[in-house]
Amino acid sequence: MKSKKQEQENYLERCPVKPAWFTWSQDEKGIVTLDIENKGVMNRIFQKLLKKPKVTHIHLDEIGSFIWPLIDGERKIADMGEPLEAHFGEKAQPTYERLAKFFQILESYHFIEWK
Repeated sequence: MKSKKQEQENYLERCPVKPAWFTWSQDEKGIVTLDIENKGVMNRIFQKLLKKPKVTHIHLDEIGSFIWPLIDGERKIADMGEPLEAHFGEKAQPTYERLAKFFQILESYHFIEWK
């Protein structure tokens, strides 16, 4: 049986990739916005009946906006800790727990894939 620490260390060795269909932008302040197209029959019904948008814009916070461009399909999650700490210092702490949680959230919404 793996301990929670071993599971976290294994997770940090994963290499995230942005899906090819995904679009995003970064503003002059460095804030990243993810553009999610709302597809499917139910989404089309809600768009017509309830005036729901065809595209949802998700704005990442400053730490998420710093990490997002680092997702290049080559770096492991663990490799992103050092640049994060160099840029944010103490604000990034606890660095690796924060990174693991961030990528778990991205994965739960299918905003990343794994290499």
